[in-house]
Amino acid sequence: MAFECSNMHDFRLATLDILTPMRVFLYSDIHADLDALESAAAVEADLYICAGDLVNWAHGFEACAKILAPLGEKLWVIPGNHETAGQITKFCDQYGFRDFHAKTFERDGVHFAGLGYSNPTPFNTPGEYTEEELAEGLSEFAGLSPLVLVCHAPPAGTALDEAAPGLNFGSTAVKEFIDSQQPDHFFCGHIHEAAGRSVKLGRTQATNLGKKGFLLEI
Repeated sequence: MAFECSNMHDFRLATLDILTPMRVFLYSDIHADLDALESAAAVEADLYICAGDLVNWAHGFEACAKILAPLGEKLWVIPGNHETAGQITKFCDQYGFRDFHAKTFERDGVHFAGLGYSNPTPFNTPGEYTEEELAEGLSEFAGLSPLVLVCHAPPAGTALDEAAPGLNFGSTAVKEFIDSQQPDHFFCGHIHEAAGRSVKLGRTQATNLGKKGFLLEI
């Protein structure tokens, strides 16, 4: 609270607006690790975003749903390369979560955009796009600002897609979009060895989430 004072004998109580940050907890690549999922669901946040690979080869949704159920519509989900878009849509519809694949929403003037799937892998997993398909999906988000962009695939040739020294498996389309559009924040997963890394790509703060996740306050 604050006080407005016109003289020593006249005090009027005034309200002080306190702006609290929006708390967004993001995580990826749980791969049916229920202990890790319980830890993620226990974080206190206003919104939750799962950046893909909640399960392995599309098995284990029901067990994950039991843990995530209290989050309800505060949880937004994109498919990784271990889930299809249709499976995530069904999962969200069945359990009351939000399907975030190839979609945007706005909170407190901030745009959030999500695109699941990885670029092609050697393993023929259920959720893979060509680079052209990734580029087409990302093009729908061009011009949004301020923007928090969430993809499963990391940007190619960065610390976020490095599985080992000299071994990079990320998406060129994602990298090109970040370079051209410079979202305020970018989050991804997919490459487990890079989990927890955060780098600046121009003015974009970019993070590979991993199962431990990241709490964003904006």
